[in-house]
Amino acid sequence: MSDRNAPPPPDTIAAIATPAGRGGVGIVRVSGAASRVDAIARAIVARPLSPRMATQAMFRDASGEPLDSGLVLFFPAPHSYTGETVLELQGHGSPAALRLILARCVGLGARLAGPGEFTQRAFLNGKLDLAQAESVADLIDAATGTAARAAARSLSGEFSRAVHAIVERLTELRMYTEATLDFPDEDIEFLRAGDVASRLASLRAAVAALVVRARAGARLREGLAVVLIGRPNVGKSSLMNRLAREEAAIVTAIPGTTRDTIEREVEIGGMAVSVIDTAGLHDTDDEVERLGIARTLVAIERADIALVIVDARAAGATLDPADAALLERIPARLPRVVIHNKADLAAIAPHVEEREGDSVHERHVWLSALTGSGVDLLEQEVAALAGVTSANEDAFLARARHLVALDAAEVHLESASRHLAIDAPAIELFAEDLRAAQQALASITGEFTADDLLGEIFSRFCIGK
Repeated sequence: MSDRNAPPPPDTIAAIATPAGRGGVGIVRVSGAASRVDAIARAIVARPLSPRMATQAMFRDASGEPLDSGLVLFFPAPHSYTGETVLELQGHGSPAALRLILARCVGLGARLAGPGEFTQRAFLNGKLDLAQAESVADLIDAATGTAARAAARSLSGEFSRAVHAIVERLTELRMYTEATLDFPDEDIEFLRAGDVASRLASLRAAVAALVVRARAGARLREGLAVVLIGRPNVGKSSLMNRLAREEAAIVTAIPGTTRDTIEREVEIGGMAVSVIDTAGLHDTDDEVERLGIARTLVAIERADIALVIVDARAAGATLDPADAALLERIPARLPRVVIHNKADLAAIAPHVEEREGDSVHERHVWLSALTGSGVDLLEQEVAALAGVTSANEDAFLARARHLVALDAAEVHLESASRHLAIDAPAIELFAEDLRAAQQALASITGEFTADDLLGEIFSRFCIGK
């Protein structure tokens, strides 16, 4: 298990902290023991530095020759990002100059930092908990403004505070339960006096609410794959172009124009969505079309939502038999929206229906991909299916491991409720379920986290962060 109270690593690390390529500014970051970082600063800058104040200086090599000039920032421990003494050399964004400065730092006793090592040290030194540390990478990788704001909420500690609040209440309930075990002849009275059942129900509701926010955040982080499906010439490519806001696919009146999958990244409801246009599904003897249809089936398998497009002029109270057969080819596990395109030609106003007999995953949207009328209704349906709506303005980014931990906590609390509901409550089992639920929740912020998991998490960060 990780020990956040362990002393910091004795070595000093250095890395280029700005992205590869040329730019206006480039940063080399150094972190480690004060004596080593001080020595590196004196050798490269050769002038006194004031803590947390930008100092203009020339950066020099071992012979005193200039490498670059820029600003120097010096952060004495523990008042720094990592909790160690940190030096930042902010020069010009020349890859060659940055490599020379980095090599100079290494020559003065630093070593090259591994991926995420600065943030890992911040975690080990108690500057960030694990959920906050992960949000650093999520903020860097955020593909939309909504995702960036959600990551910033996690980085500020909003997710962690919500978890800690539940853990504190769970700890109080555990303390009361452990006290109850000391009086085995009065178990039931103790539990009734402490209103344990009501407190447990409140905890379960709090965890369930947190799961809703976390799932929305996980969708914001991971994005969504949406596949456009339909028979030839129903307007799949026109809808693709409308969603992508560019001429991504060729549109003609000739059926079968699209013979391969076309993919574009768009933003829907603040979420990054990969929209995949596909070849029309139908029986054909054309070898190229058959290959395109095979790729369509592969795209369906990896999609999160299917948008099934039909011609509004051909669909009345029920779908055309060929379109109904098409729906049957879509896996049952895949949520879908039926889009009645060309509503303008059918003189039908854009609207949304849930027809009698349809499942909740088969909403019907009437729109015109040509004019764009009703496309906003479709985007709302996609966001709702993904669980990301305007109600999720307070979402924070969450990862798969967070959802696993929250699900485990829900399972243990549900089990605890069953142990409590019987005539002779199994207090020992009840107490064990509470302990397991607390441990699952604490793993989110890093109180209980295996070292190999830490290695996996931080190895996915960029170098220099």
